Amino acid sequence: MNIEPVPIQFPEGSNIIFGQSHFIKTVEDLHEVMATSTPTIKFGLAFSEASGPCLVRYSGNDAGLAQIAADNILRLACGHTFLIVMTDAFPIHVLNAVKSCPEVCRIFCATGNPITALVVRGPQGGGVIGVIDGSGPKGIETPADQDKRRAFLRQIGLKL
Repeated sequence: MNIEPVPIQFPEGSNIIFGQSHFIKTVEDLHEVMATSTPTIKFGLAFSEASGPCLVRYSGNDAGLAQIAADNILRLACGHTFLIVMTDAFPIHVLNAVKSCPEVCRIFCATGNPITALVVRGPQGGGVIGVIDGSGPKGIETPADQDKRRAFLRQIGLKL
């Protein structure tokens, strides 16, 4: 078996939720989760079917984001994985609802950072064993960094 790094590509300024689920119903249920989460969200999602016709199933309220999700899942080529690409919201707005979806087994990451999926390929197909999310730490935050973090959270409306 080989481990292959597969970059997940999505537009700057958007965010993703990348995970694993177990049933074709994932597409419709995740669409409902996203569409009812926040009125401004734009999203596309895709799911890799792992039996039968083994198609990439996709949906969303933004055709461009849905195509990006589908293209990534097809390139990833791992059964039962899903990708949600979103704008006008952050994963924190929808993550608990996504995790509560009955088909969702695990979340690999929820981020706006560049990510690389680590995929193992074998005779049966591919499987995600983890992700590299963004960059490693460059140091420990200073009091000035703490002030910037707190200001940012207030700027985007997540803290009073």
